[in-house]
Amino acid sequence: MSAVRPQILVIDDEPQIHRFLTPALDAAGYDAKRADNGQEGLRGIALWNPDAVVLDLGLPDMDGKEVLRRAREFYAGPIIILSARDREAEKIAALDLGANDYVEKPFGVGELLARLRAGLRQGALRPAATGVVTAGQVTIDLDRRLVMKGEERLKLRPKEYDVLAYLARSVGKVVSHTDLLTAVWGAAHADDIQYLRVVIGQLRHKIEPDPAVPTIVLTEAGIGYRFEG
Repeated sequence: MSAVRPQILVIDDEPQIHRFLTPALDAAGYDAKRADNGQEGLRGIALWNPDAVVLDLGLPDMDGKEVLRRAREFYAGPIIILSARDREAEKIAALDLGANDYVEKPFGVGELLARLRAGLRQGALRPAATGVVTAGQVTIDLDRRLVMKGEERLKLRPKEYDVLAYLARSVGKVVSHTDLLTAVWGAAHADDIQYLRVVIGQLRHKIEPDPAVPTIVLTEAGIGYRFEG
């Protein structure tokens, strides 16, 4: 049985970067994932929880630093900034927001791979997250996409699980309606709050001791939701 290949999510709007990096990462033993803009990137981080992220700052829909800021609210893995911006202030801002390293375009694949290896080693030195989040009788295994309520395995629809997993990765933090909708449904549905309310209602009936008085998925009026672990 072959070993699991580390997942690397590349967030960049340039097709040639993906054409160049995907085979290079594959040859180096990684499983390359692709996102073409910031919203897709945030969604990919939330749903795949990759081992590392390569993030371009010059994205078409939002500044890469904003992607970095939002990602650091729920993602602890290494993030390598990839950008043509060579101003020192940009580098400092990205590092202050939580980037692990910075590679300027144009770049050599050997340099990027070396920085990725360094980032992955640093991540391995930190206490490993279990991938399991608990709240009362509910246990969420984020690695196996498994949700238990006591001894019962819950049958969640895909969107129900995606919403729950996104909230659970941000345990204790308020997640806005927009961020949840973008991560789970995509940028085109960023304002469709009714979608979210329906799924949250369905989810509460499955995981809450009393859906009428939720204690796990809490509403932050006018803002979003918070997972209380």
